[in-house]
Parts: sequence; C-alpha cells; structure tokens
Amino acid sequence: MTLKGKLVIKPMLLLLIMATLTFAVYGLMQSSMRIAGTGTVKVVDVGVFWDFNCTEEIHVIDWGLVEPGSANNVTIYVRNEGNVVTTLFMYTENWDPTNATDYLELTWDYESSPLEPSEVAQVTLTLAVSTNVEGISNFSFDIIIGISG
Repeated sequence: MTLKGKLVIKPMLLLLIMATLTFAVYGLMQSSMRIAGTGTVKVVDVGVFWDFNCTEEIHVIDWGLVEPGSANNVTIYVRNEGNVVTTLFMYTENWDPTNATDYLELTWDYESSPLEPSEVAQVTLTLAVSTNVEGISNFSFDIIIGISG
C-alpha cells in the first residue's frame, strides 16, 4: 500500500516483522551443552526368614498354645535387602481382640546395631503373656519389621 509513492506498513504487520527478526537473532545467539547424569538410587528393603541362608521367607508365626505367665520365643533372620546401611525397627498392630495388648507383649533382642547391605541379623522375638490374662482364648496380630537408613 502506498500513499503518494510511500510504503505504508500497518502496525500489526510491523509487530510481526519485529518479532520475527528478534527470534531470528536470538536463535543465532543461542547455544546449549548436554551433560550426562548418573547416580545410585537409595534402596531400603528388608526380608524376614526362618533360616540364616534366607531361603524360607516368613509369612505367619504361629505362637501355638500360650499359657498365663509364659514367654514364647521364636528365632528369625532379618536381611538388609537394600543398598545402604540401616537399622531395624519392629512394632505390632491389628490386635484381635483389641484388649489383647493388655495381656500380651511382643519384644525382641535386636539392639539397634547397623545392618550392612545383604547382612543378616539373627533376632529372637518373645511373646510374653501376663499371669492375670482373662477373657482371651484366641488372638491374632500383625508384626511389622522394617529398616530405616
């Protein structure tokens, strides 16, 4: 479009031309470099077994018949299946009946010593039954054994 021999550029067309030139110049000045990354993912995992060679995984511990005032022991083997040094922890939950915790207590002889990757710890679990237990003929609970590190 001309106005008496002069070129007239509409404002929108002028903005488009300026934007194109800006991106073209920026594109010429841009540079990049690729840097590779490697690392190790921290894995914290535990296995619980009946044997030191860790071939028989434990899914259920049957405490059998327990008597008032008794303490029943079970030996288990816990393996650090992660790739970092860890310590073990244990707790119980889902007691049935819920008042069983008034008369039954689960402990272990683990002393919080560090467990190296693939290292196996022999641990004795002890279920102690109060001498004054009453109202419980059957019980169940979950044992959670884990590691932190």
